[in-house]
Amino acid sequence: MKKTTLLSNAEIAAFCRQTSMIIHAGITPAEGMIILKNDTIDSEGKAILEQIANSSRRGNLFFRSLEETGMFPNYVIRLIALGEESGNLDDVLTSLADYYEREENISANIKSAVTYPLIMIVMMLLVILVLIVKVLPIFEQVFAQLGTQMSPLSESLLALGTTLSRYSMGITFAFFIIIAAVFITFKSSAGQKMIVRFLSRFPLTKGFYDNIAAGRFASGMYLAFSSGMDTYHSLDMISELVENEEMQRKIEVCKAELKKDANLPESLAKAGIFSNLYSRMVNVGFRSGCVDEVMKQISRNYDEETEKQLGHVISIIEPTLVIILSLIVGMILMSVLLPLMGIMSSIG
Repeated sequence: MKKTTLLSNAEIAAFCRQTSMIIHAGITPAEGMIILKNDTIDSEGKAILEQIANSSRRGNLFFRSLEETGMFPNYVIRLIALGEESGNLDDVLTSLADYYEREENISANIKSAVTYPLIMIVMMLLVILVLIVKVLPIFEQVFAQLGTQMSPLSESLLALGTTLSRYSMGITFAFFIIIAAVFITFKSSAGQKMIVRFLSRFPLTKGFYDNIAAGRFASGMYLAFSSGMDTYHSLDMISELVENEEMQRKIEVCKAELKKDANLPESLAKAGIFSNLYSRMVNVGFRSGCVDEVMKQISRNYDEETEKQLGHVISIIEPTLVIILSLIVGMILMSVLLPLMGIMSSIG
């Protein structure tokens, strides 16, 4: 495990999965952390595990030992505390591992969906830059030798290319500054939250992020219910998990309805958190006493919907970018080739 402000989703998932197996096998947390430490290569990861082991040896509860590291989110600490209190710590850790593996899969899918279009856009810019900086000056010389001028569009692009060549050092420096700023933004937690906040409001991506938020809500509810947490405190915890302002507003509405003595299905329906179908599923689960399993199924359904949406978006973006690149390159080339062909035919 790599030491950061907080452990990543993948690190928390791996820790919870391994610790769950250790607890299930009847090994104490202190002994288990030593076992994990011996299997860990990273020195910072070893230090974290040793700190947890030493704290557990001093008689602290496991959740207190995790809390002392400052590496785990509050809701992880709270759920593990519930697991210790109720005697089902291994089940809670397994549920946490499932949740964070799901979160890691969502993040990986989003990154893969964004990476290819960004590479295509950079390639488009490079191709266009080569055309207006290197290719158009050659055509200008040809037109000059023939005693004529290029089209207005070609001359405008040529002037742009000349300007770019003249200030290439400054433009290159500014480009790398922008790239560095984007990289830092994507890596920092504040930057990631800002990007997610923008995308969750942007009309073209809002529906996608609404589905992610609803899936997180359902997964969080399953996690909380399976850990023995009561409904009201579950909603408090899930409000931290969803990282979506619209969903957080709906959760507050749901909490307000619960205070009015409404049951959970009624509160969820009035808050508009789920679609009608999923609201009915929750109602049936609530009546039959298996609402946690219903939440788990809803979460899986949202996962599948998210993957389908990502695949659909990628299937649209890829050919669209290729078409745009082809049109731009074709327009630039035709702006010089058509006049040149006309001149050559008149000479012939």
